[in-house]
Amino acid sequence: MAQVQIQFPDGSVKPFDSGTTGYDIAKSISGRLAKEAIAVKVNGDLRDLGYPIPDDAPVEILTFREAAGREVFWHSSSHIMAQAVQELFPGVKLAIGPPIDEGWYYDFEVDKPFLPQDLERIEKKMAEIISEKAPFRCEVKDRQEAIEHYREKGESYKVELIEGLPEGETVSFYYHSRFEDLCRGPHIPSTGIVKAFKLISTSGAYWRGDENRQMLQRIYGVSYPKKGMLEDYLQRLEEAKKRDHRVLGKQLELYTISNDVGAGLILWRPRGARIRNEIENFWRQEHLDNGYDLVYSPHVALKDLWHQSGHTDFYAENMYGPIKVDEREFQLRPMNCPFHITMYKSRLWSYRDLPLRWAELGTVYRYERPGVLHGLMRVRGFTQDDAHHFVARGKITEELAWTLRFCLHILSSFGFSEYDIFLSTRPEKAIGDPEDWKMAEEGLRDALEEVGLPYTVDEGEGAFYGPKIDIQIKDALGRAWQCSTIQFDFSLPDRFDISYTDADGQKKRPFMVHRALLGSVERFFGVLIEHYAGNFPVWLAPVQVKVLTIADNFNEFGAAVLKRLKKAGVRAELDDRSEKIGAKIRAAEVLKIPYMFVIGGREAEADSVAVRRHGKGDIGVRTVDEAVAAIKAEVVNKGLTDPA
Repeated sequence: MAQVQIQFPDGSVKPFDSGTTGYDIAKSISGRLAKEAIAVKVNGDLRDLGYPIPDDAPVEILTFREAAGREVFWHSSSHIMAQAVQELFPGVKLAIGPPIDEGWYYDFEVDKPFLPQDLERIEKKMAEIISEKAPFRCEVKDRQEAIEHYREKGESYKVELIEGLPEGETVSFYYHSRFEDLCRGPHIPSTGIVKAFKLISTSGAYWRGDENRQMLQRIYGVSYPKKGMLEDYLQRLEEAKKRDHRVLGKQLELYTISNDVGAGLILWRPRGARIRNEIENFWRQEHLDNGYDLVYSPHVALKDLWHQSGHTDFYAENMYGPIKVDEREFQLRPMNCPFHITMYKSRLWSYRDLPLRWAELGTVYRYERPGVLHGLMRVRGFTQDDAHHFVARGKITEELAWTLRFCLHILSSFGFSEYDIFLSTRPEKAIGDPEDWKMAEEGLRDALEEVGLPYTVDEGEGAFYGPKIDIQIKDALGRAWQCSTIQFDFSLPDRFDISYTDADGQKKRPFMVHRALLGSVERFFGVLIEHYAGNFPVWLAPVQVKVLTIADNFNEFGAAVLKRLKKAGVRAELDDRSEKIGAKIRAAEVLKIPYMFVIGGREAEADSVAVRRHGKGDIGVRTVDEAVAAIKAEVVNKGLTDPA
């Protein structure tokens, strides 16, 4: 029998009979791996575990531990749920059911919204389907045959999806138990692999995110190959609810969203504005200290500028405007890039002037559909911590490595130390010279390796105008949040015809790097709220110290302590209400104020305060000067050590 050479991720190569499957390979390694295997990656393509491998190929066996394996597991679980819904609700129409960051959802057209008791019935039916240990199998149909098949069944959403495919394309269907679905796969070997699952919630969702289309009903769920994993997830879910920035934002009086102003537009209340001010002041000073120049640009520009930049061609549906002024059309800015490039064009530059690093906290406006708006995380007006680097050819790796180090410095100052990093490469549809793409990707790769950062290559996921590095920060619950991006751009330098004079006297096109570290101030603030559960480090806390007097006759000394705190630059408030000290402490605890200075007779006589730490209680009596100095020291070191 003919053989194929299988290359494993560690570089080793082993011969197998031609037509061997991923399951056969897993079993040859260990029985445990064969039991845990979910799918297989062959030549970088995801395949079912039973896929016969016809030729020599690099192969990776996927389990739930790998991200791609989890996606296959959760997508298969969505099919199991869809079968349960279809059997319990005759006449339901199926839409889509993709995996998400943790779990999956499936969209259905039904007569009325799902109720909590419906989810219980669906879960019971899912358990029956799982107990069947039904295998998943794939069949391929001709495109037109698939369209007719679903038309006969009245599945209009599936018909629309298939009609969006090119003529002559074949279409794959997946079957298990009594269920079929349009799907490119792959899927887990059988339903029995799912050992634990939970339906989390339901919501309305417009078909394809378009509010002019049919409102569907979406069910979210999670599933795992071990019961303990589900228990861990549900615990994390409860903790996440406690940290929800929308709940804490209201409780801590940080921000407001009002229908009188408009959905997705944030009103920063005094306490939230204090935190924002600290974030922005730190950001500005660090940029000035590290070779950046700060720039400012307007919130609107002539529509012609956005046409030249390509935004009206590629981004028009997300832009606000046009606004007609003096018989000319203006549009609110969705990005800051064209302004910075226009500034660059205002004079001639030499290679000696480069790199230029121009940074701006620029507020931009983007139309997000109502269904995706989410507190601070998805808004319509936000401030981007934007920067653009104009770099001479031949200097790009050096500049990118510097930018990565600066990025990690900023993120670590806010208490983040764990990251997922992705290098996104040239997509199928891209502009620019392929050699420039190759150079840019190598520059990004070399910079990551020079800084010593582990990363994952996201093949074909770069923007059409250049490759990029995405940095996702991990919060206290281990959740990943997309914040920082370092993005190459081959389009705008050409569109705006910018240049510099090189050492040989020739005009050359500079490389341009878009760079955002926090991403947007609003979203980053939301992440901070959830990361710290509202217990901000002292340097960020809107009120750092609450002075609490035990009785009215100590209010005068309390006011004097407050004055000394403010003179030292500490954000402080005095609670001199005629209330019991226990009530005052509880009020300060609810607002998560880091420190409380309690003042009674002994403290007033000794020019001291009894210090309490939020969530910890009493930490001792100190003189006012000692207590103020300790607070200031903690502010300086950003709370990364605790002087208390």
